[in-house]
Amino acid sequence: MLDHDECERARVRRDRRYDGRFFSGVRTTRIYCRPVCPVRPAQGKNVAFYPTAAAAEAAGFRPCLRCRPETAPFSPAWRGSRTTVRRALRLIRDGALDRANVEDLAARLGIGARHLDRLFQRDVGASPLQVARTARVQRAKRLLDQTALPMSEVAASAGFASLRRFNAVFAEVYRRTPSEIRRLRFKPV
Repeated sequence: MLDHDECERARVRRDRRYDGRFFSGVRTTRIYCRPVCPVRPAQGKNVAFYPTAAAAEAAGFRPCLRCRPETAPFSPAWRGSRTTVRRALRLIRDGALDRANVEDLAARLGIGARHLDRLFQRDVGASPLQVARTARVQRAKRLLDQTALPMSEVAASAGFASLRRFNAVFAEVYRRTPSEIRRLRFKPV
């Protein structure tokens, strides 16, 4: 809940601590701004406060061209390329690279494959393919531990294109075959 008096003080003082926490809509101009907007503050009687930019737009205000509310702290633009990486990670977790390649994933994100790889190396420390491979192996390990599904179904459910690839990757990561891992769940380690 926004405290009107507190928001008004922050708006008039252009208090940076409140940037991104609320937006002020000026009724006479139908423009909404961040609390740090450099323009001369409007009269308090003409101002309404909103918790989000979307709320201000829903009330009929348009964004200010000076303070650019879309760049307020915690907005996707403020987070920059990390937003792209987070979205890519979410898509990979949902199996985007199980059915397509990195170029297709990059196209869905609106960037090039090389740029996506650079972002991943910088922010994650691994390539998108490495992240997808790790996610597949972890899904497979959970299925081996929690179900009695046949190996072919575990491989398919985890996102591997073939049983051969599943066995090879699993043995490379765990230094054991999937069957050995499954047998170990019934024995104390």
